[in-house]
Amino acid sequence: MDEEASLALDGTGVAGSVAPAVARRAVQWWLALHGGDATAAQLHAWQRWRAENAEHERAWQRIEAVSGQLAGIPLPLASAALAAPAGARRRRAVRLLTALVVVGGGAALLRQAPGWQSWHADASTATGERRTVRLPDGGTLVLNTDSAIQLHYDASARAVRLLRGEVLLQTAPDAQRRPFLVHTVDGAVRALGTRFIVRQHDGFVRVGVLEGAVELRPAGAQGQPRVLRAGEEGSFSRDGAGAAQALDAGAGAWVDGMLVAAHMRLDAFLLELSRHRRGHLGCDPALAHLLVSGAYPLADTDKVLLALTQALPVELHYLTRYWVTVRPRAAKK
Repeated sequence: MDEEASLALDGTGVAGSVAPAVARRAVQWWLALHGGDATAAQLHAWQRWRAENAEHERAWQRIEAVSGQLAGIPLPLASAALAAPAGARRRRAVRLLTALVVVGGGAALLRQAPGWQSWHADASTATGERRTVRLPDGGTLVLNTDSAIQLHYDASARAVRLLRGEVLLQTAPDAQRRPFLVHTVDGAVRALGTRFIVRQHDGFVRVGVLEGAVELRPAGAQGQPRVLRAGEEGSFSRDGAGAAQALDAGAGAWVDGMLVAAHMRLDAFLLELSRHRRGHLGCDPALAHLLVSGAYPLADTDKVLLALTQALPVELHYLTRYWVTVRPRAAKK
């Protein structure tokens, strides 16, 4: 980000520009003063900093406005920053809060950031990680790579909010007969006694049913929910749901650490594999049509890539360890 670039904040009501360096300093002051042990000397220094020029005061008003919007909402990123002042979590917290001060958007923008989602989630996973969560009603939930969820159980409903990524859910009978819902940005999925998978894509949600049945409830659609039954999968956006299709044979294999492919295009296979691997994994367009079949262990994606070179006319080009492109195999001289 250009240190000279700045934008007026439209989410907090505080007009005027704030340079990133000034915004970062305002965030540092905010964290220091909310740590609970600020000295009189620090308070005087903070007041002098605010009075030095109008931009400093604007930055402070903006961070105060942001913190006001977050009142009553747990702020794990700030807590982490205060608890570990020299750690990586503090640096991430400072970056996120600084972005709010510079570009605006307030609490709504923060909730959309991946860092906020992980800190604010009840359970989350990093790239390449999977995690099983025991639900309060006795059911289970498994998070796939780079996923995050929130749980909300009360007297009227059992709810999971999928913040990002993919989950496999096994519901349990409920003595109170409360509905079980999975909420996404595009709508909700209601379980009808079932084992099913929900994956948030960019602009739509894909659902696969392993046992039982589910209802798809797009946020903006009218009429009856679409029902998917065991062995079916389907997708929906905010505006509606698509037709049911046969569930892919490899659906859910990731729970056991496997990527199963049956005549999958190489570009699609590598895109799926890249979810479980840090960095960039690219495919030369000339190879995109090649088909991949088999079961591949996700615990070692380097071995999976090596296996491709033995099964297909491809080779691996490493720019760095985290930037790999699958290219056509060079002809032997």
